[in-house]
Amino acid sequence: MEIFKNIPRVSGGAVRRTVARLGAGGGAALLVAGGQAPKAVRGAELLPLCGAAGGGWRAVAALPGRRCRAGLARVKRGVFAVGGFNGSLRVRSVDVYRARADLWAPGPPLHARRSTLGVAVLGEVIYAVGGFDGVTGLSSGEALDTSADSPTWRPIAAMGTRRSSVGVAALNAQLWAVGGYDGAQRQCLHTVERYDPTTDTWSPAPSMSVRRSGAGVGAVGGALYAVGGHDGPSVRRSVERLVLAPAGAGGSGGAGGTGGTGGSADGGEPRWEPAPPMHTPRRNAAVVAHRGRLYVVGGDDGTTNLDTVEVFDPATETWSILPERMSVGRSYAGVAVLDWPA
Repeated sequence: MEIFKNIPRVSGGAVRRTVARLGAGGGAALLVAGGQAPKAVRGAELLPLCGAAGGGWRAVAALPGRRCRAGLARVKRGVFAVGGFNGSLRVRSVDVYRARADLWAPGPPLHARRSTLGVAVLGEVIYAVGGFDGVTGLSSGEALDTSADSPTWRPIAAMGTRRSSVGVAALNAQLWAVGGYDGAQRQCLHTVERYDPTTDTWSPAPSMSVRRSGAGVGAVGGALYAVGGHDGPSVRRSVERLVLAPAGAGGSGGAGGTGGTGGSADGGEPRWEPAPPMHTPRRNAAVVAHRGRLYVVGGDDGTTNLDTVEVFDPATETWSILPERMSVGRSYAGVAVLDWPA
């Protein structure tokens, strides 16, 4: 791929020192990059998960510039940091992290400036949805096929509603854009839209029970979760989930093999239901799923940026707080799970 032909040269010793610091044996790890702490920061850090050598958060290569309110997406080619805010401007820039070299390299820029956007992956295609360009909330979206030889962003259909501070996740081969803030009417949103990439169309999905802007959104165990967020000054610890039938299982309007619209576990229409609340109120937290669990990283409680991580296990319907704390409290950070080199 062209975007990886210009990875910056560094001394062999510098790369070896970084890789040695990560430890031996390899395994899965949480990567957290950028965020507000309290201003936009460059720093990135990594936490080994079960099966990875070592323990505790440790620093990895910083982003090329300060960045918060971006999205992180992991594909085969690396971890992409998409859009965001550098403390002065909303940006179009994309940077790609390669764990083996512990380096960030420039990637293909977005068409539009986007901060507080939603980012998700279907296959090897990264989607950047909604956000704020410095003037107005956005309903537009873009897609990047990272399997192409020379990938470039292409526009996709616009959502029916402008959404900044929107949570986006992939489930049943579709994208789900959850809540956010409609700058036109200046209100937090409880509405949800889903995107079918086979038809390039958005359609309304069941609305949440409450308004949530800056909610963490992720998919695990065949359900879509909306975690925390806020409605005005009220920061939430509540959680709700939309339970869907598996793709092709004959849910309402479903199309076998293409994801369909999904239905609830009992075969009826999908609907949001309460899930156990987090220990801490959080908005603008980063969320990622790994091995059937949902990791909620950082965020803020309305007063303080948080350095903790909460983990939800749907098998036991319980939340736990990881004992390891990040080096700094981060809201509006990006998170991804990656395989670090052995």
